[in-house]
Amino acid sequence: MTTADGSIPFHDLGAGGPLGLLELEEGRARAVLESGRRQYSGLLIDLLEFTSRAWARRSAGPYLAELERLHGRSLPRGLWFMNHAYEWGCTTKAAADPGGAGPRMLRTLDWPFDGLGRHLVVARHETAVGPYYNVTWPGFLGVTTAMAPGRFAAAVNQAPVRKLGPKSLPYPWIFDWALTRARTFVNSRLAPAQLLRQVFEECRDFDEAHDRLRRTPIALPVFFVLAGTEPDQAVAIERLEEESFTHEGEVVMANHWLSPHLAGKARGRDSLGRRERLCAHRAAPDWNFDWLAPPVLNADTRLAVIANAALGKLWVQGFERDGPATEILKIEQD
Repeated sequence: MTTADGSIPFHDLGAGGPLGLLELEEGRARAVLESGRRQYSGLLIDLLEFTSRAWARRSAGPYLAELERLHGRSLPRGLWFMNHAYEWGCTTKAAADPGGAGPRMLRTLDWPFDGLGRHLVVARHETAVGPYYNVTWPGFLGVTTAMAPGRFAAAVNQAPVRKLGPKSLPYPWIFDWALTRARTFVNSRLAPAQLLRQVFEECRDFDEAHDRLRRTPIALPVFFVLAGTEPDQAVAIERLEEESFTHEGEVVMANHWLSPHLAGKARGRDSLGRRERLCAHRAAPDWNFDWLAPPVLNADTRLAVIANAALGKLWVQGFERDGPATEILKIEQD
């Protein structure tokens, strides 16, 4: 279901959470899950659903009760997998905003999954440490892209498939992928998107968020990009399960390691090219999507975001494989 005017739905949920969003937008949740079953076959989704549910229940994470309640809504199968899938590409940049205070974050998410762009929503959540705006989908519990006015903006990028076997031996990368997933299945650490949700719900400022993202053990490798409210508050954090490597200043992350001692297969289309494109881009004082050009924009791109927590501004647009799927949603604090 697409809004008649192509707009992205915005919901102020107050202290409410994902269940409240699902009640408002159940049709969109069903559409996304049904699209996944058509695109990847019901049999494969059922298998992924079974393993995702088993891991979530065994690890007993902080949002398990919410997941169980969402599962009770009798949606098409795929909800558990949707909440534990990280097979996407992303490109994210954070640098000083020439048009105002703080750093500006530019962000795309790429996933060859039809429907994610047209069924995108933005939800405002109120917490004890302040509100935040979550760019999300009904039925998804974590946070992959969000902005908290006066605190920070942040995004999750998928890390490469890390090479776990001997670096001198050539072998198909799928073995490293399978071994990584097997190691994930036997641990009970937080999923990266759930950690980022905790950060937006509990951290009062950039420093607290940075410390939490660097130190909290996680279930599998990931990249975080974090932008605060001062021009120099921009970091990219390469995370392993219990280690972190931080890059500061003007930061650009795609889906390959920047730290030279780490090796692995990059995610998404042309990870090096996407990063080079955003490294070369110089933002104008006025806001626009002129940075959204190939290879940053590609057939797998499903959303594009511009965010500045110091200004309380968030622009969002959804995409499908044939181009823009929504109008630009502009949230601007007074």
